[in-house]
Amino acid sequence: MLELANQFNNQNILIYGFGKSGRACFKYLRKNNKIEIYDDKKSSIPKNFKKNSINKTKLTSVNFDRIVVSPGIDINKCTLKKYLSKNKSKIISELDIFYLNNIKNKKITITGTNGKSTTSKLLHDVLKKHGKDVRLVGNIGNPLLLEKNIKPKTIFVIEASSYQIEYSKYFKTDFAIILNISPNHLERHRTFKNYIKSKFGLIKSQKKNSFAFIEKNNNFLKEELKKNKINSKIIKVNLKISNKIKKKIKNSYFENKNNLNNLKFVLEISKKLKLKNQKVFKVVNSFKELNFRQQILYKNKKLLIINDSKSTNFSSSINLLESYKNIYWLVGGRFKKGDNFVLNKKYYKNINAYIFGKRKKFFVKNLINKIKYKTFDNIKNALVEIIIDAKKKNLSPVNIIFSPSAASFDQFSNFEERGKNFNYLVRKLKIISKINGR
Repeated sequence: MLELANQFNNQNILIYGFGKSGRACFKYLRKNNKIEIYDDKKSSIPKNFKKNSINKTKLTSVNFDRIVVSPGIDINKCTLKKYLSKNKSKIISELDIFYLNNIKNKKITITGTNGKSTTSKLLHDVLKKHGKDVRLVGNIGNPLLLEKNIKPKTIFVIEASSYQIEYSKYFKTDFAIILNISPNHLERHRTFKNYIKSKFGLIKSQKKNSFAFIEKNNNFLKEELKKNKINSKIIKVNLKISNKIKKKIKNSYFENKNNLNNLKFVLEISKKLKLKNQKVFKVVNSFKELNFRQQILYKNKKLLIINDSKSTNFSSSINLLESYKNIYWLVGGRFKKGDNFVLNKKYYKNINAYIFGKRKKFFVKNLINKIKYKTFDNIKNALVEIIIDAKKKNLSPVNIIFSPSAASFDQFSNFEERGKNFNYLVRKLKIISKINGR
């Protein structure tokens, strides 16, 4: 491994993609290596980095030792797809560079279709409460390669996407957690099987004396376990929460099934790390939800408003729809390829859907003959109608769940902008006072 780590000294390295990940790699590698930058969008490379940029024509005449590909780039569809196909053995990821330079540090890596950020943050806070030097990195927190003052006992909680895992050749984790699997990113992975394999790569690469945590009843991952030789110890997490545990939970954020599932994984990992149960629940009960991830904006006996703008597929919304009654569900956006609405019939009567955005037909097709729905051009119009309908029905409590089950790109640049827009409209339309005062 020392030889591999030394490959990042006096090397000629191409960084393909100059977003957050690419810039972190550049900053980390530039001292001891010659770095060239390429991005499909030239405007993504700031003027002060232009001297390090290389054009497509010149690429073929340079012999690069390593090619660091940013996770957002699809090597099968990008501008350099032919070049990358010829040089596939040289492709590495940010995760690889990090691992080879921090081999001895304990790494806990969390992936899955939904709930990665919440679970990563909760586990980070639990470890911090135990006095550990713990860093929250990856898709949440600081970029991996920008962490400083790393000590032998530093623990890393890493949120990893399927894209990052797919491009990694060397990365290994001591604890691998796959929270759940449902169809996602099929425009990139092409098939659900490929998507599952990319996630499962996290477990497949583990060494002996490592641990892997998966859902007990996840048939997709069970199939992968049968097909592959696994070195780590597999722990199948039973998602049922005992009454004993429920009594210890005082935080309303953990009332819905999604967050209870995330919590169950944290409890199982805590056992293996020999953490104190009392401290774990202190963190759980004081935990503040992340913005736009099943975030409770308001709650009393008459009204609940949840902002789950991060929801980008149906599976991320299902547990919320199973957790409440009298639901006014705002759904819509750029749907994910291969996504399907699957919900037990017994929950249909609890839900009224308010479909917004430019791709309404897809959602109508999925919900028709299942759930009552209305369609709108935008979120504002949908919310106005919810106020009218809530007053007419006069049911209590009114549960307004903004969980779009789709990407934001039809009307917003990202889920954060979409989430902020929802919060603004809740205030502007005075939803809280109008429904509370009915």
